[in-house]
Amino acid sequence: MKKVLSGIQPSGKLTLGNYIGALKNFVTLQDDYSCNFMVVDLHAITVAQDPANLREQSEAVAALFVAAGIDPNKSNVYMQSHVRQHAQLGWILTTLTSMGELERMTQFKDKAAGKESVGAGLFVYPSLMAADILVYNADLVPVGEDQKQHLELTRDLAGRFNSRFGEYFTLPDPYIPKVGARIMSLDDASKKMSKSNPNPGSYIALLDSPDEIRKKISRATTDSGREVRFDTENKLEVSNLITIYSQCSGLSVAEVEQKYEGQMYGPFKKDLAEVVVGVLEPLQQRYREIRNSGEIHDILRQGALKANEEAEKVLQDVQRMMGFLS
Repeated sequence: MKKVLSGIQPSGKLTLGNYIGALKNFVTLQDDYSCNFMVVDLHAITVAQDPANLREQSEAVAALFVAAGIDPNKSNVYMQSHVRQHAQLGWILTTLTSMGELERMTQFKDKAAGKESVGAGLFVYPSLMAADILVYNADLVPVGEDQKQHLELTRDLAGRFNSRFGEYFTLPDPYIPKVGARIMSLDDASKKMSKSNPNPGSYIALLDSPDEIRKKISRATTDSGREVRFDTENKLEVSNLITIYSQCSGLSVAEVEQKYEGQMYGPFKKDLAEVVVGVLEPLQQRYREIRNSGEIHDILRQGALKANEEAEKVLQDVQRMMGFLS
């Protein structure tokens, strides 16, 4: 089976955008691929984290992975920091990465903009991200559009290693769904729905109550027109809501348009809220069961053990090819 690797940071609350753009696809991929899904806590500390919050969010994100349908019997679910080979290969790949490559990373530019001091970890973390992927020789990486640049760097580093030390690494390909890969903010559809947005009304958190979900969708920004029509040039906000409806209901975009033909935004948004609640309520119930039982700790332990076995072989091969003493 081909290998898949992906991860989500435990910073902020996971959103409906994370579910549609990532978790939902993880669940689908696990039936056909050998999957490693991790909570990337080493990436989270590239910015300051409160220890108690980091611990709570790490466990919460891991539990949401499983609650969303990732099966620990099919996929490895684990903490990035529990598999030390990520950091070890990360350092090795940092030595193969040029300053110029890191300076060109748009995410670094965006996150560093306007700040007097920026940690070195924020600058070099694309090399660690490359290690996350290459330590399993992954074939496929589910990434959003904003991470494609990092995957290109991963491919460059894999090719550079192969050229210098011998063919070894697979050049990974991105997995980007055509619809629903990028869910936008409820208050500004020109921006991605983000758990780091300071306005909680801009996103639906996976653990929001039904009433919170209904309130947020009722207040979601729409254009001045009346038609429930998918048009990403002229009706960006409504198109985003239609995408959410489609992804949560299983209806196509055209079927959603047809269902609300001749109706205004009010009935559409009211129904959309119930569709989203219908998807999230069972997930929330499963999440509470996982947290209350404490089973997530066993899942993470077993996932790390399996991932460790696979990663250790790759790390040893890399070190041998580069001339390290064994």
